[in-house]
Amino acid sequence: MPERRSRPIVELTLARLREFLREPDALFWVFAFPVLMALVLGIAFRAQEPPPVSIGVVQTAGADDLLRTFGGANEVRVRALAPGEADGVLRNGEVALLVLPGTPPTYRYDPTRPESHIARLTADNVLQRAAGRQDAWTARDERVVTPGSRYIDWLLPGLLGMNIMGTGLWSIGFGVVLSRVRKLLKRLIATPMPRSAYLLSQMFSRLGFLVLEVSVLLIFGRLVFGVQVHGSLIAVGVLCFLGAFTFAGLGLLLASRAKTIEAMSGLMNLAMLPMWLLSGVFFSSTNFPEVAQPFIQALPLTALVDALRAVMLEGRSLASTSSEMAVLGAWGVVCFALALKLFRWR
Repeated sequence: MPERRSRPIVELTLARLREFLREPDALFWVFAFPVLMALVLGIAFRAQEPPPVSIGVVQTAGADDLLRTFGGANEVRVRALAPGEADGVLRNGEVALLVLPGTPPTYRYDPTRPESHIARLTADNVLQRAAGRQDAWTARDERVVTPGSRYIDWLLPGLLGMNIMGTGLWSIGFGVVLSRVRKLLKRLIATPMPRSAYLLSQMFSRLGFLVLEVSVLLIFGRLVFGVQVHGSLIAVGVLCFLGAFTFAGLGLLLASRAKTIEAMSGLMNLAMLPMWLLSGVFFSSTNFPEVAQPFIQALPLTALVDALRAVMLEGRSLASTSSEMAVLGAWGVVCFALALKLFRWR
């Protein structure tokens, strides 16, 4: 009996794998797109010396002295501005700070922009030194480059989690709905195959490409940007497997009743958009207000990305990510159970 029950799962899984391999668009989004995104963002935010701060000096009486003073400072890129254009240049972000000549000079800047604060401190330091200020002491600089501190090191686990989420939702969700639209599911009603076998085959087919999907991104990061995994590769694999299971379950749940591709697209965007924005893929989720943190931490993508960063960047053990794994497991089990209950063939 167990052998007869498992046979439909095996055949449906193999069929879904073959169907996936015949879709060039799907192969691009699963394998090529995350690599291209990592390449572009890794180059755009590569580690480099901070550029000089951009400062504008308004051309009124005394502007020439300020321009000469700033022109001799390597940490400043100065620009002379006519009074009529100065505010527009500041508003457009072309300079981070306006300096109005006077005794003392006036600093005009946007306090909500961090680069403007840096420009204000730098400009004031240059002018104070030119005016004869003496430091009480000179600090000793000790430059340290921490492994895993680059943006690409921090970004790669986020892209890995995002890709696992996207592939799980889109490939499974659209695969099921497309079969329903084409009346393929309707033909399966007459067979003795239980719905659990069909749903499990969708999940297993998703897991079939997981190793290759994860390996491509990790190998690319290592070869091109030198990104290292400081923790156990087995722990990374377990987290990716659990994440794939979770989002496969969520994809099945979303597709359980959807009857059109348009309806499925709307449900997918509704589910993924909050996680794209809140789960810390491209920037830290701690930037959001404290009141939103319980909701953010409960999202499955947040749990997956945080756990992957803990293992890959900090070298933590799998046991230390037990809370994140519990969140992922709960989402996966609940979603699959609901999908099993709500699923309709037509």
